[in-house]
Amino acid sequence: MIQFNNVTKIYANGIKAINDVTLRIRKGEFVFLVGPSGAGKSTLTKLLYREEIPSRGQIIFNGKSLARIRPREVPYLRRKIGMVFQDFRLFPQKTVFENVSFALEVTGASNREIRKVVPVVLNLVGLIEKADSFPDYLSGGEQQRVCIARAIVNNPVLIIADEPTGNLDPDTSWDLMNLLLDINRRGTTIIMATHAWDIVDAMKKRVVALKDGRVVRDEMRGVYGHEA
Repeated sequence: MIQFNNVTKIYANGIKAINDVTLRIRKGEFVFLVGPSGAGKSTLTKLLYREEIPSRGQIIFNGKSLARIRPREVPYLRRKIGMVFQDFRLFPQKTVFENVSFALEVTGASNREIRKVVPVVLNLVGLIEKADSFPDYLSGGEQQRVCIARAIVNNPVLIIADEPTGNLDPDTSWDLMNLLLDINRRGTTIIMATHAWDIVDAMKKRVVALKDGRVVRDEMRGVYGHEA
């Protein structure tokens, strides 16, 4: 599903954020990206989301080279990818329902489709009773669940989660991880960048460790590891 073939990313200031990375991720996998700050985790996810283009090498996503798709095709690519961020990035002036429905509105979905799909997704993440609430009246865990609902409402084939538990307490973090596991069991591929060593060690999923822009470890039932 995802192939990085000898990918290097060098920024204008000369920093080599990704250095000759070759990586394969199959459909339906759950992959943790670990490594110290500056290891290249965020750049790797930005390359997948087409926020950045590799300096060298090739990235294949669902059979297409991301470097070769036209700018007008990028929005269609992004509909297949759901993003979950550490800092939530919700619209404070919109309700839970409106925050989730916005992801459908930008793709041109009809009001009828929105009224049908959004309640189903809110029910999945356990927030149907909070549909009319505003983000400021939600806990951190509830806000992150809104983010997940927004990420999955377009039925993406891939979810990229960037430190999704970073602002959550341990119990809430595990509630969130169980929700992501449930989504993964339904067939959605998940790539999660994290520093949460306890979650990584307990879940025994595939672990890809980065250091200085290189893949230094790739284990199918891995742990956080000393180099991270």
